[in-house]
Amino acid sequence: MIFKVLYQDIPNEVPVRERTKSLYYEAKTERQVRTALSDRKLNIEFVQPLDEAHLAYEKESEKFVVENA
Repeated sequence: MIFKVLYQDIPNEVPVRERTKSLYYEAKTERQVRTALSDRKLNIEFVQPLDEAHLAYEKESEKFVVENA
């Protein structure tokens, strides 16, 4: 399953919408995504599993790159 992860680069700062970034990660569970990204020191706001329709929409973006577990 592919998850969309919304995060901030600075882990100890209050999240600001304008600085939110996203990445796409392939894993079996949300816990696996969070564990794999824990060493990157990101302030993860939200991890969203993508269904087929949402994934098709995200694939149209030029920034769509999936990272693997």
